[in-house]
Amino acid sequence: MAFATVEDRNAIEQEMPWEARDVPKTLYALLTRTATRFPKNNAVSYQLLSGPKDKAETLTWSELHGKVTQAANLFRSLGVGPKDVVAFILPNCNETILTLLGGAVAGIANPINPLLEPEQIGSILRETGAKVVVTLKPFPKTDVAQKTAEAVRHAPAVHTVLEVDLLRYLTPPKKWIVPFLRPKMSGNPHAAYKDFNTELAKQPKTLQFDDPQEDRVAFYFHTGGTTGMPKVAQHLYSGMIYNGWIGHTLLYTEEDNIMCPLPLFHVFACHVILMAAVTAGSHVVFPTPQGYRGDGVFDNFWKLIERWKITFIITVPTAISAKMQRPVNADISTVKTAFSGSAPLPQELFRRFEKATNITIVEGYGLTEATCLVSCNPVEGEKKIGSIGITFPYTDVKIFKQTGDGDAIEAGVDEIGEICISNPGVYVGKTYTEADKNRDLYYGKYLRTGDLGRIDADSYLWITGRAKDLIIRGGHNIDPAEIEEALLGHDAIAFAGAIGQPDAHAGEVPCVYVELVDGHNVTVEELSEYCKINVHERAAQPKYIEILDELPKTAVGKIFKPDLRKSAIKRVYNEALEKAGLKARVESVLDDKKRGLIAEVELNGADRSAVAETLGSFTRPWEELSAEKLAAE
Repeated sequence: MAFATVEDRNAIEQEMPWEARDVPKTLYALLTRTATRFPKNNAVSYQLLSGPKDKAETLTWSELHGKVTQAANLFRSLGVGPKDVVAFILPNCNETILTLLGGAVAGIANPINPLLEPEQIGSILRETGAKVVVTLKPFPKTDVAQKTAEAVRHAPAVHTVLEVDLLRYLTPPKKWIVPFLRPKMSGNPHAAYKDFNTELAKQPKTLQFDDPQEDRVAFYFHTGGTTGMPKVAQHLYSGMIYNGWIGHTLLYTEEDNIMCPLPLFHVFACHVILMAAVTAGSHVVFPTPQGYRGDGVFDNFWKLIERWKITFIITVPTAISAKMQRPVNADISTVKTAFSGSAPLPQELFRRFEKATNITIVEGYGLTEATCLVSCNPVEGEKKIGSIGITFPYTDVKIFKQTGDGDAIEAGVDEIGEICISNPGVYVGKTYTEADKNRDLYYGKYLRTGDLGRIDADSYLWITGRAKDLIIRGGHNIDPAEIEEALLGHDAIAFAGAIGQPDAHAGEVPCVYVELVDGHNVTVEELSEYCKINVHERAAQPKYIEILDELPKTAVGKIFKPDLRKSAIKRVYNEALEKAGLKARVESVLDDKKRGLIAEVELNGADRSAVAETLGSFTRPWEELSAEKLAAE
């Protein structure tokens, strides 16, 4: 269906209301329809290693349907009902897909980032009341099994742990060696441990329970959580089906082969890619357990594109930058489009990629709280570089700005405010599992995203920053994107992350951390001079620049700014303490769920009142490091 202009979007909406669309009511009904239409077409492929000739396992739509049915039957046999939770702490593999889909058919599927710490994983398991957990069997070079075991010890509702053994994806001689290197683990007192594939094989390939054709919560996705305790968002069948419908209607067909090196615990891979493929009958390829983070994935990326005859690439800005540091060494002529999300794409990076590959990049926007998709630059229409395009059919976006009395009014054309969304993916009033988290989250039916943006005269949406990312220097608002965009125009800069560092006089001043392109060198002094010329707003010119070997990033490639803020707080506070002649030092920065970032100070014999006077001029709080924490360290 054509989607080149705002008029095309409006025409799709005017055909009929969303509620009148002929779409299945449940995930199982959707999967059954696709498996019936394309039984022998490839559905998903997975390879443990990244080489273009490494072993891969492919499931057709008929095979995937049968295994998802078995998984759903397995979870029901373990006592999982429609309101019960199947959690998984897994890297990408075919069993992850079966758990995700089968869990949502039998009950509520709860993907959990395996990079989280046991305390955070345990917190999610307790919050969702998970009964069954699917995770890795102990395997070399990963601690997922060990972290999960520790988390399950603190999640009393979990009664069964199903283990996935990645050994079956290997070929000799590695397959012979791994059993000797496998880490040893003890059992868990309150949970039974079983082999996932052994239990799966016992189940029939016809559904053994009713699948009522009605809407319900089918997924729990956590947001954030790389520090602090994650929030858990609820997704309905209807929201997931809406995302799948968009993907099929506007992007994919059964002839597409999609490369998806993103993790299946994230909505981008799950709803934008996998669910759209389930709707369209497309073929999705998942390379390595860690996707883009996997060994050799970037080095082999173009050859993998050639191997699988990929037509559609899913990527993020940080991955695009990494790809631009490797030559295009394969036939990639099958690729029609690259879809970039998770963060705004710098214009310079956009140009570099299209020039090197001759592949069109489409930028899009979505968020976990809205189930996902919101907007994209039209594949066949005008692409405004740096924008996130026009909203998808049946999605209504408004920009609200707050007034002096705390109310909110709709912003005018090109006025910056908070991006707020209403669409079939927004579960109004019940976005998060915790009721307290839903307070003040809406303006009427519109979900507040926390993203700052504007809508131009052509109805294109632009992200200008995060409300919480704004650098507020003496009451003056500075958008960190201005600093980052300027630095990314420098040939030596691969990534840039700008934040506000504490300042005793202005509250915050701009600070930026950068990662260099491989093989390039530049000094801080040179970058400082570059910023004086290219960061046009004087107040936005960074007061501190640091070059890091690698910027901290999330699993989907976003620069993880909380880590940068922690580093800045520690550095600035310690400089102030040293200047004051005090021996006290900030040893760590705590991310407190309610109070935000707090500097933890070891007094080292310094007078507490003197420390309080020195650090009291900064806006970020501090507290004395407790004796218990000192002893633990």
